Amino acid sequence: MTEIASTPENLVKILCCVCGIPIDPNPSNTCATCLASTADVTRGISTEATLHQCRGCQRWHKEAGKWIACELESRELMALCLGNVSGLGKSSNKVRLVDAGWIWTEPHSMRLKVRLTIQKEVQTGTILQQSFTVVFIVRNQQCIECQAEFRQGSWRSLVQVRQRVGHKRTFLYLEQLILKHGAHRGCLSIETYRDGMDFYFPDKGKAARFISFLENVVPTQVKCSKKLIGTDDKSNISNFKYTNLVSICPLCKDDLLYLPAKLARTLGNISRTVLVKNISNLIHLIDPLSGQTASMSSEQFWRDPIRPIITAARSRMIRYVVLGKEPIVLRQNVSRKSATRRNKSRLASVTLAKEEDLGVNDVQREERSHIGYLLKAGDVCLGYDLTETQFVDDEAEDMRSEGKMPDIIVVRKLYGGVATGDVNSSKSRIWKLQRLDFDVAESMRARSSKKEAEMDDIDEEDFMREVEADSEMRRNMNLYKSKSLNEGKTDTYDSEANQKELEDEEDDDDQQVKLDELLDGLVLEDGPDPEDMMEKDNEMMGDDEAWSASALMAEGEKAAKEGISYVDRDNARQVKEKESAVPVENNVLGKQYTLDTKFK
Repeated sequence: MTEIASTPENLVKILCCVCGIPIDPNPSNTCATCLASTADVTRGISTEATLHQCRGCQRWHKEAGKWIACELESRELMALCLGNVSGLGKSSNKVRLVDAGWIWTEPHSMRLKVRLTIQKEVQTGTILQQSFTVVFIVRNQQCIECQAEFRQGSWRSLVQVRQRVGHKRTFLYLEQLILKHGAHRGCLSIETYRDGMDFYFPDKGKAARFISFLENVVPTQVKCSKKLIGTDDKSNISNFKYTNLVSICPLCKDDLLYLPAKLARTLGNISRTVLVKNISNLIHLIDPLSGQTASMSSEQFWRDPIRPIITAARSRMIRYVVLGKEPIVLRQNVSRKSATRRNKSRLASVTLAKEEDLGVNDVQREERSHIGYLLKAGDVCLGYDLTETQFVDDEAEDMRSEGKMPDIIVVRKLYGGVATGDVNSSKSRIWKLQRLDFDVAESMRARSSKKEAEMDDIDEEDFMREVEADSEMRRNMNLYKSKSLNEGKTDTYDSEANQKELEDEEDDDDQQVKLDELLDGLVLEDGPDPEDMMEKDNEMMGDDEAWSASALMAEGEKAAKEGISYVDRDNARQVKEKESAVPVENNVLGKQYTLDTKFK
């Protein structure tokens, strides 16, 4: 006998038990169309779920106390929704998700709708596809951080930052560093005092990261303590509140020091009379007569603390007018290859006279200055007059009385309206600074007076003048264009052409503020940002209205950017809750729907 080859033409056909059409044999003896009309691929998958959103910070609850920030119609929120659909990820269902998209909902309904398309092999050789809608009910629930803000004594770790000086310029600079690097994120609240600031954190880890940031930007000394709040003897669990005292070294920019002889030798045999050039995690010193620099570590300072012989206060500085200068070239510090014009004139001998003595007497003094390359005839600078000063340090006083110290030490040059004595010079600046959102301590409120407010204004103005005359300090800060610059009301920097003229006239002056250093992202005089106004409006509105306001922003635009399908308002009412299953062409499963996001 000859065997007959098994081909599709000679296979035995059977009739469908429902409609009677010829089909290939299968376990259910039913064609794919009839099977799709009776089968439900979505069985075991929930069509309703609940999502929790914090009304304060607008974050969404994920799992195990974790809260994530998601925008409406975003991929992150879609991943969160798919993770809350029970039965979708079970391996027993053998369901494959091939598509997911958003459906428009009424903004005040506190609902989210997602259109899902799944495929499933109901029997060997038969794959069905079905689309259905899952409704997510949005409920309000406070996150841990927002609960802590509304609860008294909720902090777990306190960082007290202190500096024992009579001004707040160091904290104004530290505030700018914190803002630029975002080191205050996770902080519950900030309180300010005359000699420091308090930062409250919800846990010990965030406080430790903040202390690590402080150690990298200023010389500090840290002391830690903890207080027992409660304990559970059965589970051996105790609750503590941690307090960290961070002491910043009392040396500030432009302070005059008289170093011990041993320390001066270890710092490269620098002169014992030095100025504090700037403060970072190291204390940078400079000899005002020779320009020699040195750096002192935090450990060196705390091992043998040094007090300045003159602090950089406005009352200790005297305004001088530059009458002339002569460049001084130090051959041992300048090589022939790098002997540029600026290097030749960096150190100069300047002729100075007190501004208050002009027209009264003809007293003039000639001294060396490390900022001689910045000065020219007619400029105004600040300096220390050592002839009329008596030092507390006996050794420094002996050196001064013997004439071994200079008569004048020039500290910095004045710019803009400050140099000309303009009363409204602070209002005509082309730049502004951002400030931290902090609360004044209750003890400070009780003692607040007009005199202390004036002292704070003086400290802020002195800090602005320091920033204006130090480009290295400005590199660590964000400076923003002021309203006067945007409106063209400034007299000095009102145009780019005028700026170029100033650069040509003062090509050696690399310390003044230039337009390319300023950012456009902040205008402090235009009132609060729209997002802040929306948050305030949300606090005054109800739950449904607040959620509605956030949902109305850019309907469908976010989904289009994220590459997610979106059913608009006109077509949303035509979408069925659950469509009938249809057979898949060629009986091949589609590609698994995935979201490339870390929240998946």
